[in-house]
Amino acid sequence: MMTVRSALKCLLLLLPFAGMTQQQKMEGENMVFSNPHLKVLVNLGNGKVSYRFTNGVSFENTVAYVNDLQQGTLVSVDFDQHNVTTDAIKDPLGKGICINLVHESAAKKAKLIQYITIYESNPFLLISTEGQLTGKDIILETRNISPLTILPAYQGKVQMPGKQSVFTDYPFDNDNWVDVIASRWPSADKTVRGMSYELASAYDASSNAGFVAGSVMHDFWKTGIQYSTGNVEGIIDSLIVFGGAATKDVQGLPDSYGGKDGTHDVMPHGTQLGESVFSPLLFLTGSADIRNDLQLFGSVLKKVNGMSEWKKAAPFYWNSFGVEGVLGYEKVMMPGDVGKISDYLNSLKNFNRSTQPVLSVDSYDQNTYSTEVLKSISRYGKKRGQQMGFYFIPFSLWTWKTHIGESKLTGTEHPLRDVILLDEQGNYVPYKDGDWGAFPIDPTHPYVRDFIIGQLQKAKAIDATFIKIDFLSAGALESARRYDPQVRTGIQAYNYGMKLLRHLVDSIMGPDIFITQAISPLFPNQYAHTRFLSTDVYSHLRNDIPGWPHYGSTAASMISATNFWWTQGNLWPYTNMDVVVMKNFQKNKAISEQDVKVRLLSMMVMGSILGDGSDFRDKLAAERGRLFLDNRAVCDFFSAPRAFTPLRFPLGQAQNLQLGYYLAGDTVMLAAFNFDLDKPFTESFRQSEVGWKPGSYIVQDILTGKETGRINKDQQELAITVQARDAVMVRLVPIN
Repeated sequence: MMTVRSALKCLLLLLPFAGMTQQQKMEGENMVFSNPHLKVLVNLGNGKVSYRFTNGVSFENTVAYVNDLQQGTLVSVDFDQHNVTTDAIKDPLGKGICINLVHESAAKKAKLIQYITIYESNPFLLISTEGQLTGKDIILETRNISPLTILPAYQGKVQMPGKQSVFTDYPFDNDNWVDVIASRWPSADKTVRGMSYELASAYDASSNAGFVAGSVMHDFWKTGIQYSTGNVEGIIDSLIVFGGAATKDVQGLPDSYGGKDGTHDVMPHGTQLGESVFSPLLFLTGSADIRNDLQLFGSVLKKVNGMSEWKKAAPFYWNSFGVEGVLGYEKVMMPGDVGKISDYLNSLKNFNRSTQPVLSVDSYDQNTYSTEVLKSISRYGKKRGQQMGFYFIPFSLWTWKTHIGESKLTGTEHPLRDVILLDEQGNYVPYKDGDWGAFPIDPTHPYVRDFIIGQLQKAKAIDATFIKIDFLSAGALESARRYDPQVRTGIQAYNYGMKLLRHLVDSIMGPDIFITQAISPLFPNQYAHTRFLSTDVYSHLRNDIPGWPHYGSTAASMISATNFWWTQGNLWPYTNMDVVVMKNFQKNKAISEQDVKVRLLSMMVMGSILGDGSDFRDKLAAERGRLFLDNRAVCDFFSAPRAFTPLRFPLGQAQNLQLGYYLAGDTVMLAAFNFDLDKPFTESFRQSEVGWKPGSYIVQDILTGKETGRINKDQQELAITVQARDAVMVRLVPIN
């Protein structure tokens, strides 16, 4: 892995400059660096930098800045001198050069250095900024530093190709049923503007050409990407990528449009200080296909930060949350009833073929489900070839607000008041606020370490091999108090806590423990094996159908999941689309068999592990479980799930989605979803895009095994029609 400083300063390994294939030349005041995919133009007169990609995307007249708490904002163009040196590099991403653009003035007490890494053949750049002291008796301190800023005041703009421009805005975490929002511009009724977190992308919907900008490392800064597209097709007026994003939830705004899609902070972002301060490391690319850009971003993150590998078959699990919110609290499902679930799962031959299914007890009433009771469930399940799962919340504690003073961390004698996060006035930092709420605790505190150790020892005592961790965003909140004074920001504390958690899991429970994240920030990702792509999913078809919740539907889950398909295999071995239910989620109305089918196929197409949350004591749920969960083809796929590539992305939050996906490989698979309530939908799959080999094929339905069509030897396109409220998944079987 790269170290922070070496990655930021582009100095992993110096090489002789001779022999590098990047071109370098002067064009007027611009020093131009290029490879076959892009150009970097450095204006030595004013210090501005332009980035131009061969797909037609250009970032013109960009600047960098650091906002120092003492000196104010230092912008690259405000310095008198702008000088360039280069270093040849070789790192895990390839060979290239690092452009060191130094901005300095004799009258200023600090200088800015922009580091721009351009590789010999890679179609992306790595960009960062350093603020460095030149004066004496001061120190730099910042909570706002940008490696890439585009503003009209500096004649900056982003130019996009095409006539159907779309900007994609990503939320900080997967809480509160917020969505990834893709918006067309120009828009007649509003300017497309807002704040994306850690990642932003834009593309032309007619060609897919676009760009991706994203943060590479996630151990100090929360990265914000503030944008405004204006009213001209293909032009982004402003784009500010900066370290230091800390945003409040705003009542009155839509959840996904500034209401709850931010970092949930009430405190400002913590500061970085020293003789030098560094921005986030930014990945920037543009190509003819935005999907390739997103995959490339993921592969770079994997090389730089690593990914938790899983060498066994993917887990199948049953989770209690689909039956009862707090297991045993309302006596919906008592311990003996979990035994009945175990018996039922044991009867499913194909469900048990590739792996030992997991009995995953979620949030539970500890008076009913004591450690001894959980041990007995584990022993019962083990006799039926099953594993045990365990649930806990490492970085927050649910309790009554009026009891914080006397509450203790669960399983310890440590007072909650000693570890709870505080604001500058000494008040508790809210997370899930309310009289009964979840209160965030300090991941750096040894008391919290003791609490996590206690939970993991409990998990080991019940012989758990599967851990679901939840409400992790609490650990990333900014705070005026930390036990470790070297930890200065929320995401730094969260990274500390997740690294500690993974170390403790490996040391206490062993290396073969599967970890899934529920509510959590997108990054850092490398400590778990999977993560929810959206908030809890209840399996009803759409958010807007009367009688069901206006959140948590299959259609809504596909909005964010489709935009995150690239995370499977790059950030985690698998994704997690939460559990399917065969009849109803908790006390919700029963769903139809077709709704179950659509939900199950949505999980498959996103590369999710297979989870179920049904109450199989119910006859209809049990019948459907045998139909869907014991399907041989379904179980074979879920033993090694892979995400399909979307043909296109959803726009906005519309529920009448009509989407197509394909999975390339030795056996090509195709899927189409129609969430429209009335109209059928036909998806066209082209050989040139999907990539099936020349030849003749049977088109076979994945669920029934029945032939639904054929592809002739010279056929270049396949049309699949999907009825309203339905989905289809097929595989192409060669005809010998």
